Amino acid sequence: MKKLSAFVVVLSLQLVLSLPAHAQPKIFSTGTASGGNSGKRLQSSEIDLGLKEALILGAKNAALKAAKVDGFYKNPLIFIPFPPEAQAMKTTLETLGLKSQINYFIKTLNRAAEEAAKKAAPIFLQAIKGLTIQDGYQILKGPNDAATRYLRKKTSRQLTQAFRPVVAQAIQKVQLTRYWNPLVTRYNQIPFVKRVNPNLDDYVTQRAVSGLFKLMAQEEARIRQNPAARVTDILRRVFGS
Repeated sequence: MKKLSAFVVVLSLQLVLSLPAHAQPKIFSTGTASGGNSGKRLQSSEIDLGLKEALILGAKNAALKAAKVDGFYKNPLIFIPFPPEAQAMKTTLETLGLKSQINYFIKTLNRAAEEAAKKAAPIFLQAIKGLTIQDGYQILKGPNDAATRYLRKKTSRQLTQAFRPVVAQAIQKVQLTRYWNPLVTRYNQIPFVKRVNPNLDDYVTQRAVSGLFKLMAQEEARIRQNPAARVTDILRRVFGS
């Protein structure tokens, strides 16, 4: 229970702050909650602080999961495959006996995303600063990934822009192009084939950001489906009564 997702707090606090005052449950009085301040009303600043703290924790947890060795490579949910637009190239090169080289390239492709994810948390934090909670009620009533969709909508563009140079550095560190260039060169030498050379920086960036959001969605679904998982200090203080 120690590694609880931030979406517990995010989901609950978004609902609380989006409801009109007359419709709010007894949330601002901590009552006799374990570890709470009995009889004291929570200030809006405390709720805001709790929300930001939860988002920060969630961003760090998602980044840590993605950044570990095989965080992308051995996770079917976020695994990065050979660039789809170069699928014909992959098939052709495999018939020429280059399957092992292709597999190693794919592994290195995922290593680049894992390396980039090590620096994802502060980028998420910067993007999260401007988030509002006006859509809280719709999020609560939405599907199992409603909060994740909300965060994706609000942060995807700036996250992608900020993440691209991080991915470029990661690609250089794992020497991804060292394994890619021989493959694309060999393929483009084949007569009559349509030449391909997808932008690996953009491809890894898009897949890495998408993977981080998928991890968040996975955590959100778990919390929505398992009430027993909705326990944190701030929840005990806010919903203690």
